[in-house]
Amino acid sequence: MSSDLVRLAHSWLAQDPDPETRAELTALLESGDDEALRERFGARLEFGTAGLRGELGAGPNRMNRVTVMRAAAGLARVLGPGRHVVIGYDARHKSDVFAHDTAAVLTGAGLRASVLPLPLPTPVLAFAVRHLGADAGVTVTASHNPPRDNGYKVYWDDGSQIVPPIDAEISAAIDATGPVSELPLGSPGDPAWIALGEDVVADYLKAVTALPIGEARDLRVAYTPLHGVGGATLTGAFLSAGFKAPAIVEVQADPDPDFPTVAFPNPEEPGAMDFALELARRVGADLILANDPDADRCAVGVPLPGGDYRMLTGDEVGALLGEHVIRQTSGEDRLVATTIVSSSLLGKIAASYGVHYAETLTGFKWIMKAGGGPGRAGDVRNLVFGYEEALGYSVGSDGGLPVHDKDGIGAALTVAGLAAQAALDGRTLLDLLDDQARRYGLHATSQLSFRVADLSLITGAMARLRATPPTQLGGHKVESADDLSEGSGGLPPTDGLRYHLSGGTRVVIRPSGTEPKLKCYLEVVIPVTGEVSEARTQAVRDLDALKADLPAALGL
Repeated sequence: MSSDLVRLAHSWLAQDPDPETRAELTALLESGDDEALRERFGARLEFGTAGLRGELGAGPNRMNRVTVMRAAAGLARVLGPGRHVVIGYDARHKSDVFAHDTAAVLTGAGLRASVLPLPLPTPVLAFAVRHLGADAGVTVTASHNPPRDNGYKVYWDDGSQIVPPIDAEISAAIDATGPVSELPLGSPGDPAWIALGEDVVADYLKAVTALPIGEARDLRVAYTPLHGVGGATLTGAFLSAGFKAPAIVEVQADPDPDFPTVAFPNPEEPGAMDFALELARRVGADLILANDPDADRCAVGVPLPGGDYRMLTGDEVGALLGEHVIRQTSGEDRLVATTIVSSSLLGKIAASYGVHYAETLTGFKWIMKAGGGPGRAGDVRNLVFGYEEALGYSVGSDGGLPVHDKDGIGAALTVAGLAAQAALDGRTLLDLLDDQARRYGLHATSQLSFRVADLSLITGAMARLRATPPTQLGGHKVESADDLSEGSGGLPPTDGLRYHLSGGTRVVIRPSGTEPKLKCYLEVVIPVTGEVSEARTQAVRDLDALKADLPAALGL
């Protein structure tokens, strides 16, 4: 075994307070498994704008109590004594332990820590940061990652996720942290360690039920929280707003960190919605809703003629919610925002209503900065709606956004109100989508992802595209290309390529920030001159042609 790896492992053992990871590491040392040690100690989880996320286990390249305590110490150093941090957590393995370790480190460093009372949706934590006037927030979650993962996400005083340069400051402070065994630690009995009650959840429910969701309430909903923490909060929101409680998929109703009924606990993944679709057919649901495990995302399914159901894309839901919010709000300073990989339709909707529109880099942390303000370019705008195509939405009113992050509960409630009103008018969400297609053209989007075991394949694919850009994709001429690593349209640099093709077709290619994937985001725009169904058929053909050409262009 490498002497350096052995030295690092023993140094880790000396400070690790967790008997489980200590036993794991001791067994690896005794077995002489050099490869396993190198996986854990040959690299480390980097603290960035998404905080930390990775597989549970021993060592700096895993999520564990030492990694979390170092992160908390770095945050404490950046904030300074006397500051207030709200801490939340989901129901994943060790989430509660990591949350309490964070509170112990923060209070030991002279800060105040308010800990949410139980595993709760991420949007409750984001809401609580502003609601309680805190200086920062932390939530322990890996969102929709596999069961073996966990993560650590940091929010700032505006209730939104951190962006540069704060992430770099925290990362540098983490690097300056010594052994966690030498950190002073607080305990639950300390005055600075505040155990929050469930009144914070009630305040959150009051805020989201005040969203512009209309008056109609007659709706049968089939819902799944996918073994996550959204069930009780979503049901509470529906009852508080005057809806009937949704029918819930029983085998997925309770939080379970092993996610036993799904391969990936992500509503976008094949098979994840099978139980919800089955329940919808059984109860004759008017609407299907799903949250991911930390309930910051929302998936939507609608009935088709003949009794089957179809899941809507994130862009379809984003367009429906965006136009709904615009119609329900007023004021010249209103702003709606989405990301460069989402559909361009929201921009056309905004223009038709005379509402400001912004495109940001991928990630809700950037959407929340679109309104300007301190340290941001441009005039301050009232951001009333933001969404990203990966099922993330933040719905607001004239008073702005109650949650400065994606909110799967508020979005579900608003979609239900929109569907109930449509039903009252003898229509469906599909009818509303057809209305938009006639007004703005059919904007059809899809995604092609390449999951890899070797990240160098992604680096190589991006390098090949930059060296030899395509001139045609899916029968459409490439009219212009943007290398997003150089910055584009005033956006910060990011690793990505955007191609504008003839006929309004667009392709964006970027590595995932959270998974070993290369993602391709596709959009075609079809003018509707006859039946919308004909335009949809053409859109499917065009998207399929793009998907057929991309593997060769990428060399994957």
